[in-house]
Amino acid sequence: MERAPTFRAVSIQGWHDLTFLHWAYPPDVVQALLAPGLRVHTAEGSAWVGVTPFRMHAVRPVGLPPVPHLSSFPEVNCRTYVQHPNGTAGIWFFSLDTPRLWIIAALRSMGLPYMWARARMGVDPPGQPVARRAAYLSRRLLPRPGGSQAPGMRVEVEVGRRLDRPDPLAVFLTARWWAFTSRAGRLWQVPVAHPDWPLHRARAVVVDVGALVRAAGLPAPQAAALVHFSPGVRTRLGLPRES
Repeated sequence: MERAPTFRAVSIQGWHDLTFLHWAYPPDVVQALLAPGLRVHTAEGSAWVGVTPFRMHAVRPVGLPPVPHLSSFPEVNCRTYVQHPNGTAGIWFFSLDTPRLWIIAALRSMGLPYMWARARMGVDPPGQPVARRAAYLSRRLLPRPGGSQAPGMRVEVEVGRRLDRPDPLAVFLTARWWAFTSRAGRLWQVPVAHPDWPLHRARAVVVDVGALVRAAGLPAPQAAALVHFSPGVRTRLGLPRES
């Protein structure tokens, strides 16, 4: 995938201890949920839906220091992969769950579908460059109509060896340099810059994400997940630009 051109960063973020879980879907099922103007980006004949829990670390505007506690927190994304008519490939988010209300307020104004959730995660052993195990848990906090249970997820993975040469599908699912949003009926794209993901093989021990995926309007995944783990990268984000 083509990287975003040089841009002026407005935010610096660490994305750490991230697990990529992916499932193949029929392209027309995913296409029906996209904003007008975007088309589903396929690989191996399928659309791909991902659930990616991780830890945001030292999130801050450029030029300002991180604020203890407020700047580091768990996040869970539900996403797919899209192309714009201009040829740009990127990510379309169905949801982004986090416990930090300031993040939700700031980024919902940019069109990103952030949701308020109780979330926690842990890695074993803690404080090491690469974890051997990682566990994630989240549950949205706002009540649902009719009193039904709010969407959440639970994931536990065992981390394996590093992939020296990730296969083309792993690159397709992780090497993304744009995120798309929709505001006031218009498409916007956000540039993202970071090093290539250091990817590890991983094995899912627990995967309970059906409610989260159904909340996006998709059927819950039935097959086993394709799983990768990364200790993380440091990222720079730019201002949204109209597509």
